[in-house]
Amino acid sequence: MSDTVRIVEMGARDGLQNEKTPVSPAERIAFIKKLLDAGLSTIEVGAFVSPRAIPQMVGSDEVLRGVNDLPGEFHVLVPNEKGYETARACGAKVISVFTAASEGFCRANINCSIAESIERFKPVMERAKADGIRVRGYVSTVLGCPFDGDVAPNAVADVAKTLWDLGCYEISLGDTIGVGTPVKAKAMLRAVAVHVPKANLAMHFHDTYGQALANLYAGMEEGVRVIDSAAGGLGGCPFAPGATGNVATEDVVYMLEGMGIRTGVDMSKLLAATNEITALIGRNPASRVANAMNAKRRMANRE
Repeated sequence: MSDTVRIVEMGARDGLQNEKTPVSPAERIAFIKKLLDAGLSTIEVGAFVSPRAIPQMVGSDEVLRGVNDLPGEFHVLVPNEKGYETARACGAKVISVFTAASEGFCRANINCSIAESIERFKPVMERAKADGIRVRGYVSTVLGCPFDGDVAPNAVADVAKTLWDLGCYEISLGDTIGVGTPVKAKAMLRAVAVHVPKANLAMHFHDTYGQALANLYAGMEEGVRVIDSAAGGLGGCPFAPGATGNVATEDVVYMLEGMGIRTGVDMSKLLAATNEITALIGRNPASRVANAMNAKRRMANRE
């Protein structure tokens, strides 16, 4: 198995946008700086979306401007041309567009069909290409949908192929409600890899049923080498009761380092960033590694 894996840190956007407690732009910038200091160099920092739909992402322009000159690769989510114009004005170099592999989720999430969602961001893709902006594509509900149930691997492959053909440099495949298992994850990735090179795929697996690490390992066995994760396991899904956030970055780093795969991440600094942001929003980390290490430190301090 290859000893190189790229981690895309999602906590500052995908994580915080689903948390009930809003975090100010200044606090998000401080969080991102701590993630950078911990060794995470690719970070999604905001979303240029309707403030009514996702009020937690208000101030994403301030956040992007606040980190853009720092050493790192910063991504922002862009749903339409208006969002693109704002992102471009703030100096965005990498943007993300999103759709789903299931019609039910697409309609619930963004109030349109899969085909309509793609039509919406086609102009964004065209403008980004003309401006030299790289575009990452997200596909949600690749291993199950809260409305449609099981999602066929070929349905995921069709959507991923469309994004690839439109010019996305990387396709992130999301188990949005965390219902996948390793066998299903492998079948899905094999179907997608018929159309999109494995080197251009990313795994974005949530941990609702405790299967995310197993699914990531299965995907690595298939040759996928990019993992989306969120510090502390931040996040969730508003359409799936009980759904947890993305797999925790601490848990991913612990697994990879235990496999002899160097991540370049300083666990103690990552843990400090996680503890600070979770304290700010008033909850404990969802990360098993973070909670174990915090408990170990508390015990050591009592001795």
